[in-house]
Amino acid sequence: MNGERFKGMGTFTAIWAGQMLSMLGTGMTHFALTIWAWQLTGRATALALVGVCAFGPVILISPLAGAIVDRANRKLLMILSDVAAGLATAAILALYLTGRLEIGHLYVAAAFAGTFGAFQFPAYSATISVLVDKSQYARASGMMSLAGSISGVLAPIGAGVLLGPLGIAGIMAIDLTTMLTAILILVFARVPQPPRSAEAIAARGNLLREAGFGFRYIFARPGLLGLLLMFLLFNVNTNFGFTVLAPMVLARTGNNELVLGSVRSAAAIGSVVGGLLLSLWGGPKRRVYGVIFGCALGGILGQACLGLGRSLPMWAVTGFLGALVFPTVNASSQAIWQSKVPPDLQGRVFSVRLMIAQIGAPLAMLLAGPMADHVFEPAMREGTVLASALGPLVGTGPGAGMALMLVLGGVFGACVALGALLYRPLRTVEATIPDHDTVPAAVAVGTSAPAVRSRAA
Repeated sequence: MNGERFKGMGTFTAIWAGQMLSMLGTGMTHFALTIWAWQLTGRATALALVGVCAFGPVILISPLAGAIVDRANRKLLMILSDVAAGLATAAILALYLTGRLEIGHLYVAAAFAGTFGAFQFPAYSATISVLVDKSQYARASGMMSLAGSISGVLAPIGAGVLLGPLGIAGIMAIDLTTMLTAILILVFARVPQPPRSAEAIAARGNLLREAGFGFRYIFARPGLLGLLLMFLLFNVNTNFGFTVLAPMVLARTGNNELVLGSVRSAAAIGSVVGGLLLSLWGGPKRRVYGVIFGCALGGILGQACLGLGRSLPMWAVTGFLGALVFPTVNASSQAIWQSKVPPDLQGRVFSVRLMIAQIGAPLAMLLAGPMADHVFEPAMREGTVLASALGPLVGTGPGAGMALMLVLGGVFGACVALGALLYRPLRTVEATIPDHDTVPAAVAVGTSAPAVRSRAA
């Protein structure tokens, strides 16, 4: 019985390990280029626009990408996504080595990688649903969160240590090597295709009609829609605050890269610990409470208190505590969706889910930079009315305005999460919407994905 429960975890773990390595390399590159961009421009807006360019394509093409994921070989799509990210990094590396790299090139590379990245989340999430037993959904999702957390811990440290001897070019070369490793693991992994469900057969049509199915599916289920809208509001607020975290720390420490790396690493260590605990624990029985209360705690500890800090010890402690709860939030939400949505519909539904949850993120990022540079920072300079009133709370001078943005965002995010308890369909989503495996699959379409040609890698 236990063997059946853990069936497929070996293949998933191999894919997970490859993706974790790739995320580590990408995180090191991102950290190094963040320092480069801040030293070049000295403005939060420039850093925010990179995030906007990465998120924008994901928002725009997610429904279409999801329909393609449900039609196509999911393993191949994951490989193509990794290849696109590698090509973007290779282009930035070539420009850097020839002395032609400009901030605008980062925007183009982020948009290119983001376009293909729109396929990564639905394909990866749907693959978990067919590889592992339902009882392991939360654990597998916790491992996904853990991979990002481990990258968050090691990437700033690794980049900080290697920037001196290897430079930005050497770090990007490491990034390309880790991406190639992840691609090779995917090429040789055996990933089954999902059986056809009755709902998927009924939803057949042209690509545009299938792309719209995810909207119809979610809107017909108020509990899932409520969960999604809560994440939408929370993500808008979170991105508005965290977009200015790096420039806030750099502004308050005189561009101290070591402090910034330490803050990010402390938060990532919290995520690692949270992910490890979740992987062992398996998550709360009432997963929806794990989402709601985890978001509330994360908003206060991981965002508002982070803004209140003015030195490394406070930033490190609050970053750690706030990040500790987010693996439970993400894994609990993911487990709910994986349990309720049939695997052969998850590409379409999860893409729309990603689109709605993140649709406000580019706007929040786009606004955060100019608001920091032209509104909050000037308002918190010494001698202003707002600085006199709130100076005892967040201080004054460089970085104080961005700190205030973090505090306001954290309080608002906690209020959004706790307010979700008032919506009954969301509170009872696990009981009122049946699990997908209570409805028998209509047709089996095969046991494994077709082999991927080497040229796809």
